[in-house]
Amino acid sequence: MRKQSVRTAALILCILSYLLVGAAVFDALESEAESGRKRLLAQKRSELRRKYGFSTEDYRELERLALQAEPHRAGRQWKFAGSFYFAITVITTIGYGHAAPGTDSGKVFCMFYALLGIPLTLVTFQSLGERLNALVRRLLLAAKRCLGLRRPHVSTENMVVAGLLVCAATLALGAAAFAHFEGWTFFHAYYYCFITLTTIGFGDFVALQNDEALQRKPPYVAFSFLYILLGLTVIGAFLNLVVLRFLAASADAPERAARPLRRGSPESRGPALPRRPAHPAGSTSISYRIHQLELWARDNLGFSPPASPGAGGGGGGRAGRPLARRKSI
Repeated sequence: MRKQSVRTAALILCILSYLLVGAAVFDALESEAESGRKRLLAQKRSELRRKYGFSTEDYRELERLALQAEPHRAGRQWKFAGSFYFAITVITTIGYGHAAPGTDSGKVFCMFYALLGIPLTLVTFQSLGERLNALVRRLLLAAKRCLGLRRPHVSTENMVVAGLLVCAATLALGAAAFAHFEGWTFFHAYYYCFITLTTIGFGDFVALQNDEALQRKPPYVAFSFLYILLGLTVIGAFLNLVVLRFLAASADAPERAARPLRRGSPESRGPALPRRPAHPAGSTSISYRIHQLELWARDNLGFSPPASPGAGGGGGGRAGRPLARRKSI
């Protein structure tokens, strides 16, 4: 329990440090540019007020009208195509903000729709990611056999590298397509794909928002919907691999630290240490739970995570069979 508390405290400290570093970097990169844009906007506002004699209230009313008219450049946002687009952004938690329900009944339905749709979407993408990882594993095994390897096997590291390459290819393909259809630069299109498929969804770049594309370009609309759904599957499968690798590595660390104590003098041994290898089925340690997670992932994801030094247990009974299977792989 004490090691778990230390690990949790260390993770919280890492997150806070990461946030502080991110805030400092964004401050240095964006603060001066923001000030420049604000000065330019104030200058334009003053020029318009002098040219047309707008009062402050008139200018604010024009601003409100411009903001309300912005979503309508894509055509009817709440016809079926636009509503389907909005539903995708709700259940996938992308949430661009390009459209929002305007009626109270629509807002109520949106909350209940998200309450059921978000868990269903997470479970669906988890299942699709498992199938995708199994397919990638089979392809890697086939490739290694073609290279003439006598006993080919696929490790977690192989899967992570392959997943990273597939993610990069998915982002590049989407960036090329959206740069063509939207008129963006390749960098901006790549940025849009990354922000979308990681479900960050800032909304500064949103596809299908120009020239009434939702009504006039059905093939492009269909491509956009399919790309978002398939891309989320690919990114989700890769993130599952990374999380599993992190959990396995974090379980290995305390086991490696505890191993010298179990091989040292009797005074250095705790009363529970000799019993843990003999009865892994009744253990409640972190390493045993992570070991069970690795076994589940091997059966469901179709690959074998790296072996944990302390998770194998004793040499006989049920504890010996998983260890033997992992060594054969």
